[in-house]
Amino acid sequence: MSDLAGRYFDAAISLLQKVRDEEAEGVERAAEALARTVRDGGRIFTFGAGHSSLAAQDVVYRAGGLVLMNLLAVPGVTGVDVVPAHLGSSLERVSGLATATLDASPARSGDLLFVISLSGRQTMPVELAMHARERGLTVVGLTSLAYPAAVSSRHPSGTYLKDQCDIVLDNKIAVGDGELTTDGADTTFGPVSSITTIALMQAVVATAVGKLAAQGLTPPLFRSGNVDGGMDWNAKLMADHRDRIFYAF
Repeated sequence: MSDLAGRYFDAAISLLQKVRDEEAEGVERAAEALARTVRDGGRIFTFGAGHSSLAAQDVVYRAGGLVLMNLLAVPGVTGVDVVPAHLGSSLERVSGLATATLDASPARSGDLLFVISLSGRQTMPVELAMHARERGLTVVGLTSLAYPAAVSSRHPSGTYLKDQCDIVLDNKIAVGDGELTTDGADTTFGPVSSITTIALMQAVVATAVGKLAAQGLTPPLFRSGNVDGGMDWNAKLMADHRDRIFYAF
């Protein structure tokens, strides 16, 4: 293995350990909110723009994951599926797009929304979190708390995602999202934000599953579609919970 590959793995492992050690309380609180929403019949949504959408998508329709996780897909910003790609970055600065998407969704008071944004500075995630709380949703934000001290907010209020959430989880990523340097490269590289943020999301789900099971409730969990009977199992779960899932017909 090359030195850079080894350094990348070391950086990822180090940050995962830091997240595990320092975000345990936040994970517990977020998991309690998730378990409560599942138990009480609420609806669950996840949102992220650009590469932050990877963590939002990772817990939706996923083997071993909760059936009730729904992606709040805002047109033009989910992943990098628009051309030109930088249009998605511009759309994150457009006021009203995410809130209109939330208003058009089945989300209602008492539901739970995960908002994921590395910098937490863009108009869209700040506005979405603010609007969701005004509508009575509980908002869990996943972001890097290093950014607010180093970059200005792009929301008119001057606030960041961290300021508009009920619960905040810090993915511990440094400003710039690059863990490596080398001679001949004029900027940092080797981003780890997807790894730590996905790990945080999965840790919250895993903890919530444990809480539900401990309460005597059977968590609605997908099985892999690549094991015998998996697709039939999943189809039954989706039918049983059809009033709380919005990614299937």
